[in-house]
Amino acid sequence: MAALSVVVPVLALLGLCLGPAAAATPLVIWHGMGDSCCNPVSMGYIQKLVEKKIPGIYVLSLKIGSNMIQDMENSFFMNVNDQVREVCSQLATDPHLQGGYNAMGFSQGGQFLRAVAQRCPAPPMLNLISIGGQHQGVYGFPRCPGESSHLCDWIRKTLDLGAYTKAVQEHLVQAEYWHDPLKEEDYRKNSIFLADINQERGINETYKKNLMALKKFVMVKFLNDTMVDPPISEWFGFYKSGQAKETIPLQETLLYKEDRLGLQEMDKAGKLVFLGVKGDHLHFSEEWFDSSILPFLQ
Repeated sequence: MAALSVVVPVLALLGLCLGPAAAATPLVIWHGMGDSCCNPVSMGYIQKLVEKKIPGIYVLSLKIGSNMIQDMENSFFMNVNDQVREVCSQLATDPHLQGGYNAMGFSQGGQFLRAVAQRCPAPPMLNLISIGGQHQGVYGFPRCPGESSHLCDWIRKTLDLGAYTKAVQEHLVQAEYWHDPLKEEDYRKNSIFLADINQERGINETYKKNLMALKKFVMVKFLNDTMVDPPISEWFGFYKSGQAKETIPLQETLLYKEDRLGLQEMDKAGKLVFLGVKGDHLHFSEEWFDSSILPFLQ
């Protein structure tokens, strides 16, 4: 009994010295093409997984629209710039996020959340985790997720007919990160989303400053990806300009060499993290998620 009477005051004293345990950093997640915020086998599963692994964490799974159907449709047809504005508004008015948050984007949600980081620094994004995001865009849709194949057939035809026409750019999400290496001038001039956030038409110093404020920018590439063309876009690489066969890594692009976004400086500071995972697009195990992604959320 005497020993217990000593232990209790010591523990109480430790509690006074250390204070209450720090609250978990909130997490914002954004789904990919043809998905929705709360699908129980995708984003709903991820949300529950994170909540189980990090007790007490606040997770916001972004929904664009008033229900899951609208959210899914908007992933194809709502102007990305409007989506980013909507998300910035959601984040700015969410009381849970005002001290800062981590962000995790899946597939196209990766580059969309990067746009949020560059355009909307308040509340502050701390770490950005891009899981299969296409940061240099795509030049093809080899395969489509789930039941969206009929939509992708239509998207392919539309992109072939005129990806950089005003009507297609404003109303087809995938056109807004379509990057044709054979038509670089058309891309730079007419891409209303990707060419802007990738500083293709000039340097927006605010974009650069805001992105460089991240603690870590984590990019996950799927090593057996059959949906993203080219897969190296997931690590910010792309086709060498003027052809669509040879690819180059981020470090060989003008974007990096001229440091238009601050990625070279971030790389030298150890802020860029390149992770590879075996599997097709967005296919990963819970074990991999636990060991490779959770450390950036804790």
